[in-house]
Amino acid sequence: MPPTLAELGVDKLSIEDRLSIAHALFDHVHDEMEADTELSPELKAELERRCQLADADPTRRIPWEVVRERLMARFG
Repeated sequence: MPPTLAELGVDKLSIEDRLSIAHALFDHVHDEMEADTELSPELKAELERRCQLADADPTRRIPWEVVRERLMARFG
């Protein structure tokens, strides 16, 4: 069983420090998964299409703060 946040002392850190750790952990896991995961040509094409849409019309972008608020309201 993995250690708890309390056992690691994470619960005593500031919110900013906990968020920093969460981002670092996510990036680390993401990098590992990306190295182990081969995307299908169809998925690559779809991701590229979405990136092009976002680049072509920056007004379609939603700031992270807004996304986070919506998620917290829905699941928080």
